[in-house]
Amino acid sequence: MPTLFDSVQAGSLSLANRIVMAPLTRNRAPDAIPTPLMAEYYAQRATAGLLISEATAISHQAQGYADVPGLYGTEQLDGWKRVTEAVHDAGGKIVVQLWHVGRVSHRELQPGGGQPVAPSAITANTKTVLIKNGVPVFEPTSEPRALDAGELPDIVHTYRAAALNAVETAGFDGVEIHGANGYLLDQFLKTGSNQRTDDYGGAIRNRARLLLEVTRSVVDAIGGGRTGIRLSPVTPANDVYDADPQPLFEYVVKHLAKLDLAFIHIIEGATGGPRELPDRPFDYAALKAAYRAAGGKAAWMVNNGYDSALAEEAVQDGRADLVAFGKAYIANPDLVERLRLHAPLNQPDPATFYGGGAEGYTDYPALVK
Repeated sequence: MPTLFDSVQAGSLSLANRIVMAPLTRNRAPDAIPTPLMAEYYAQRATAGLLISEATAISHQAQGYADVPGLYGTEQLDGWKRVTEAVHDAGGKIVVQLWHVGRVSHRELQPGGGQPVAPSAITANTKTVLIKNGVPVFEPTSEPRALDAGELPDIVHTYRAAALNAVETAGFDGVEIHGANGYLLDQFLKTGSNQRTDDYGGAIRNRARLLLEVTRSVVDAIGGGRTGIRLSPVTPANDVYDADPQPLFEYVVKHLAKLDLAFIHIIEGATGGPRELPDRPFDYAALKAAYRAAGGKAAWMVNNGYDSALAEEAVQDGRADLVAFGKAYIANPDLVERLRLHAPLNQPDPATFYGGGAEGYTDYPALVK
């Protein structure tokens, strides 16, 4: 019977344990360039079986928050190279999360002050982060414009280029495609944000088209064994919803099963919130069963509200191969050891989550041995 602390294979990734650091946006990359402080932060957490980097923009257009990193410039790639080298020197594995925010952005963050892009011209009822006078400020997102179908092949190409840059230049062990939390690929998937009438809207197969095109293109570039994907079937994050998510996501995973991915990363319930949403019921066991029935062999990663006991139970009973932890990793760089010893956890300081320097970032204490 497997435990959280046993090794596991996820595609081409040989992982020392089944504990994953979830992607955590921290807004500490001015000009979208990763810093030496970020290298220290990730290296501190390298005992995780796998680190998934904070969401990282694949292009300037893909940016949605101030001081988040990118993958589209030489200085950005050089900065990430310092991070991956630090993680590898500490014995860890790290993949980068490929991000296009779509409509969850602000004109101040877009090239030439233009409108954010989206499947349909529907403003998200949510906020983004701008930096004003050195202080993070939450601002409503700007009204987006609908993408023309002719623009979509370039977006697919940009994901592919970012994946190649990540692996071949920046030294990542692989990538995670961000298809969750109300960002661009999730916006195309869901009826609340996608009201298109072309081949990328309407029927499930059309709404899933862009996500699957992106995933196939990334797999073609770097191999399925180094590619994962993150999905959030029912989260309300960033004002996203779908009228009937069960058949939508079962369709998605059945097609992902053909691509020999490294892992499927599922957010259960509301991102950072309740695991059960009475108004949005979803059968996660049926989702996994649909994936396996279609021949999918990727490691199944679960996320949201897992503590040590729940995570251990999920691995032991076969519901999950990997368990991702988010906020716990902010304050506990040695989370693997703390979980192993059932030791108390440091509590994170929400005031230092976004922006700033070392305080609340690299200064949380490890266990005294």
